[in-house]
Amino acid sequence: MAQARSRVQEAAVESPAAAVEWSAIFAGGLAAVGLTIILLTLGTGLGFSAVSPWSPRYPSPVTFTVAAGLWLIGTQWLSSALGGYLTGRLRAKWVGVRTDEVYFRDTAHGFFAWALGTVIMAFLFTLGTALAGSAVVATGAEAEQTREAAEQARQAAATFGFFTALSLLIGAFIGSLCGAFGGYHRDAT
Repeated sequence: MAQARSRVQEAAVESPAAAVEWSAIFAGGLAAVGLTIILLTLGTGLGFSAVSPWSPRYPSPVTFTVAAGLWLIGTQWLSSALGGYLTGRLRAKWVGVRTDEVYFRDTAHGFFAWALGTVIMAFLFTLGTALAGSAVVATGAEAEQTREAAEQARQAAATFGFFTALSLLIGAFIGSLCGAFGGYHRDAT
């Protein structure tokens, strides 16, 4: 006589809750965008107060460009840190999950907040540039460039591209690290 086998349900290993908490990511990303806007407007005000084309005592264009670049890099890093930290801190605490998995998820959440903030700022920057460009075209302003000016513009664009890429990579690292740091503070309380 054959025995009837019955299937026994096993306890689920995976949590029914999603590993990605978009509400915390959106909060961190929006906080990063908000801080970026504040620091960019502050930097614009400082820049306009530091430079005058009619006075020789103000910084040279090279000094001003370096200072503006450092300000933009610092803005990106500070905003990444705030967004990542808030994302890690605001994410719900997981109970019964290994510590290394919690650190990974907090780090990933910080990275996602950095990515969201960066995409939003890139969209706003592109939109602003397109609007400003269409205003220049609408007024009929044209400039004749020499080969030397074109070469200088190419070199400046290449340098800007390299420094922007490096700054964004470091910003991603800072956002991820601060996400884990925020999660550590969340779990420590």
